[in-house]
Amino acid sequence: MRFPVVSALLLAAAPLGAQTPSPVQADAIREDVRVMSSDAFQGRGPGERGETMTLAYLKQQFEAAGLQPAGPNGSWFQDVPLIRMDKGALDLQVTAAGRRLPTARARDWSIGTSHEGTASVTDAPVVFAGFGIHAPELGWDDYAGADVRGKVVLILPNDPDFDQETGPFGGRQRSRYAGGKAQAAFARGAVAVLQIHRQALTSWPWQQLWNSDPNPTFRLASAPAPTGPARLTGYVSGDLAAAMFSRGGLDLEALIAQAQRPGFRAVAVPNVSIGGSATVTASPMTTRNFVAKLDGAGRADETVVFGAHWDAYGAGPADATGDTIRNGAVDNAVGTATMIEVARAFARGPRPKRTLLFIGYTSEEDGLLGAYHYVADPLRPLETTAAVFNLDPHLALPATRSVELIGAGRVDLEDDLQRLAGAQGRRIEPEVAPEAGWYQRSDHYAFAQAGVPSLYFRAGRDLATGGRADAVVEQYNSQCYHQRCDEFREEWDMAAAAQDGALVYALAREVADGGRWPEWRSGQEWGAIRAKSRSRRR
Repeated sequence: MRFPVVSALLLAAAPLGAQTPSPVQADAIREDVRVMSSDAFQGRGPGERGETMTLAYLKQQFEAAGLQPAGPNGSWFQDVPLIRMDKGALDLQVTAAGRRLPTARARDWSIGTSHEGTASVTDAPVVFAGFGIHAPELGWDDYAGADVRGKVVLILPNDPDFDQETGPFGGRQRSRYAGGKAQAAFARGAVAVLQIHRQALTSWPWQQLWNSDPNPTFRLASAPAPTGPARLTGYVSGDLAAAMFSRGGLDLEALIAQAQRPGFRAVAVPNVSIGGSATVTASPMTTRNFVAKLDGAGRADETVVFGAHWDAYGAGPADATGDTIRNGAVDNAVGTATMIEVARAFARGPRPKRTLLFIGYTSEEDGLLGAYHYVADPLRPLETTAAVFNLDPHLALPATRSVELIGAGRVDLEDDLQRLAGAQGRRIEPEVAPEAGWYQRSDHYAFAQAGVPSLYFRAGRDLATGGRADAVVEQYNSQCYHQRCDEFREEWDMAAAAQDGALVYALAREVADGGRWPEWRSGQEWGAIRAKSRSRRR
């Protein structure tokens, strides 16, 4: 069942213009972005003063729009207990052919521990385990025949076929095998696991790691407590790795190429040893998700979720200009502001049949922790949550003629997205960098893993006027993503965000007013999880 005014509303958001006003206003998004990314909000760091200001602002905006609190006991918030882990003394030494290589923290390496405690390694031999993947079901085992007990294991991020359209791990789209590599190496007796940074594999530059090196890390307090001794983990720069391999008579580039092919086996790095130590202390803290709802009329026990993470990186060491605040304007004040405006649009329109839940997630930047907490302790049943719409665009563009679908081929809602985007005068374009793993790096992923159909898209790079925005987007990704220059710009018009917001509104309106339950496409791993609760959906 389709809501009858959807097409008119969508055409209003088309870049070529139409007479009917859009349900989502670019100027309103722009103002919310300006406020939330101002220095007054101190970079919206969880547990910092900026969190208090951000949550107060969200409450003010949603309350003014006429929505209701969705948290426990009539609250606008959901507590998310975390364990904060702060780095203490850190040291890493690399010895090659009996001589110490000159290295420096942040410039050459960034380390911590697998969990709180002190980890130390003394002149341990080094093994390169390629991508560190054990997948016998795919005929792939980087550890076959290797003994890594008592050794430092160097591995590459991502999957072996990250730069190929097809392959055993699905080609450029990052697979589940890209995660859990350190734990796999420790289970085999490794004393430390260090990933070799390559921007082509991580999608982010070394500078980003450099700048975030002093930051604390977090885990959910509800997660199982770590067991066993703390182990060294972290990254080494590509330059340091190349120097180590060269001293051992190996060619890093050649080994990376070999590691991408079936049959690769872990190799020792001769004449090279690594030592080091790290201390990490833990302390409890509580941050909060923001939760608001618009009660449905007719199918109120069913839910449509909209989500955007409100957090950024807070304050940190000063850059060359003396700026200490990582304002997070694009990431993710734009997404949060768009969610606010979508909520206003629904509040102004007819009451939906299904209840709408708007979640401002905390601690996305720390591993989707706010989203994972909600999924573990949902305020509304996941079995009767029809769909999740994620707003995390990483863009601030003028109007576009395209929409970038993240993680294509997963849910049937993609067909509706294509139809409704077409009504805007926009087309769906392929994900620009699926190897970056954006689908796994944003909050909807926690819901997807629990079986809830989830959709993530953002404005494409084909501008309505002015050609393509590739250079602008890549400049942001390489220079300002998670950095102090992610700041509000007066010249922003937020037209693309308004287009995306109107598209979310239109698609969610159809889901909220219809009786249909979106489904995973055939063969998707989370479809089986969803199917187990089919009897709960009428």
